[in-house]
Amino acid sequence: MDKPVCLIDTESDGKLCVQQSALQILQQIQQPVVVVAVVGLYRTGKSFLMNRLAGKRTGFALGSTIESKTKGIWMWCMPHPTKAGTTLVLLDTEGLGDVDKGDSKHDTNIFCLAVLLSSTLVYNSRGTIDNRAVEELQYVTELTECIKVKSSDEDADDSSEFVKFFPSFIWAVRDFTLERKIDGKDATDDEYLEFALKLKHGIAKKVMEYNLPRECIQTFFPSRTCFTFPFPTAPENVSRLESLDPADLSSDFLEVTDRFCKLVFHESQVKKLKDGITVTGRVLGNLAKTYVDTISSGAVPCLENAVIAMALIENESAVKEGLEVYQSGMEKLKDSFPLELKDVSSEHQRLSSMATQTFMKRSFRDTDRKYLKSLEDNINKLFDGYLCQNEQASKRRCEDLLSSLSATMTKNLKQGFYIKPGGYDLFCKDLEDIVKNYNSQANKEVKAEEVLKEFLKQKSVDSKAILQADKKLTEEEKKIKEEIEKAALLKQEIRDQKQRQLEEKMEAEKQSNEERMRQMKEKMDLELRLQREEAERAMESKLREQADLLEKGFKEKADRMTQEMEEFKRQNAEDESNRAKEFEEKLETSNKRHEQSMAKMMQQHKKEMEDKQQKNASSSDSCFMS
Repeated sequence: MDKPVCLIDTESDGKLCVQQSALQILQQIQQPVVVVAVVGLYRTGKSFLMNRLAGKRTGFALGSTIESKTKGIWMWCMPHPTKAGTTLVLLDTEGLGDVDKGDSKHDTNIFCLAVLLSSTLVYNSRGTIDNRAVEELQYVTELTECIKVKSSDEDADDSSEFVKFFPSFIWAVRDFTLERKIDGKDATDDEYLEFALKLKHGIAKKVMEYNLPRECIQTFFPSRTCFTFPFPTAPENVSRLESLDPADLSSDFLEVTDRFCKLVFHESQVKKLKDGITVTGRVLGNLAKTYVDTISSGAVPCLENAVIAMALIENESAVKEGLEVYQSGMEKLKDSFPLELKDVSSEHQRLSSMATQTFMKRSFRDTDRKYLKSLEDNINKLFDGYLCQNEQASKRRCEDLLSSLSATMTKNLKQGFYIKPGGYDLFCKDLEDIVKNYNSQANKEVKAEEVLKEFLKQKSVDSKAILQADKKLTEEEKKIKEEIEKAALLKQEIRDQKQRQLEEKMEAEKQSNEERMRQMKEKMDLELRLQREEAERAMESKLREQADLLEKGFKEKADRMTQEMEEFKRQNAEDESNRAKEFEEKLETSNKRHEQSMAKMMQQHKKEMEDKQQKNASSSDSCFMS
């Protein structure tokens, strides 16, 4: 993108809406995304910071008046400058606290969307981090009312779960002119932030009002850092800075803004959903639509419901993409039809594996294998169709070959060449030569024997007429030859060929099933590892928070956290055990389906062979020469 576009706008009735043009851009991004959103009070120069992160002097709208310039949420996508194979998505949000908007809930919704969509949240403020600055971040205290983790237990407090899903937090303090000293000692930016967020002891209402936003920041954003700008970068100075050539900006100013950008790029990780599911641009667009639609309907966005909605969208698309991979490969193979069954089966197996791999990369939360089963069933239907097309092509080639090889015989039959004494032996000799040449040229064709059988049935009419016309043979000899022909015809079956084709098809299906099982296990192992890492990060965060509470003398709260962590560990162990059982059930179900499919194929083959035997037994008036 050469410039930002509006991602989320406000309609005339005040409701938020997602811009279709922005969604179309995100739909094209299949890479994982790092999403950096900036929030803060209006007219504090957020857009200037975002332009710096974009490496541009202009882009996001800037202004030097008291009016808020950015409306809704604007988006700018670009290759990540330090993380190869990922896309950086910058979200510039509408300024908070603009009284002209007249709807405080609108600000809360914008803040919540920034939290829900980002992997790093930059809070931009000016001056110092004092009590007023913390109070201006009141929106953080409303997150438990505006966002839910689970759809069940509506009244349950699941705020402790937020740490798994919320972004890292960077407090950017602009126009910072104070000395960073605590108790007379120099302090880092992060130490300054933690000092500003320090809780007070006591149960008085004032103390509780003081502590509430600080507690929320500590609970919801355990991964937090601070960056102070000692330069005047407020809006009234931004337009002047924008007009200057980079060469005219002080080296100190450029160095500080570059350090800020490096900090953001370092702290920002790929956006992930519950259970460590990686978010691509396409998924981010669907998330934005889901969250905005939920908010506009008056409901509370639910992280679990969003994941379920994303799973539905992504799994359906994963099936479609897998089928496209399989079908495009088989369409190329079709150009080479007819082929031996083993060649078609081999390519089917290879493309089926590729299709499953494509599906696995995009799918998630397919707990009951509904979508993987849909992919398998559709691939098998397509495979049967391609086998049929290969057989038809083989039949046409065999028929053309027999037509060419029997051209002289056809001509002789028309001219009555065989209607003479000894003509029957001549006819049989010519027919034998045709069959011999045909078998040598068409022995690998899947329809070779079937086409030959039909050809011989047609020639049996000519054979009978020639035999009756041949005066050289006695009546007894004729009867003997007829009996030989009948016996030979009953022996002529395509059982061996059909059996061979069945075995090759079953072997291809067996190998495809084994490959699916292998890929399923790989995906399950990955999901379990991501779930474990997610739980470990959350536990580390809780341990740090508990240690901090003990250090600051909040023993009662620290003791409560011990109980929370024990319950947290128990729940994670239970979840991991359930996922392992779930995988075993998937394997068992898949193997049962494979066995049923094999049994069905055997049953169909048996019925076909029985039908053919009955048909051959009733064809007593035909002849075959071998």
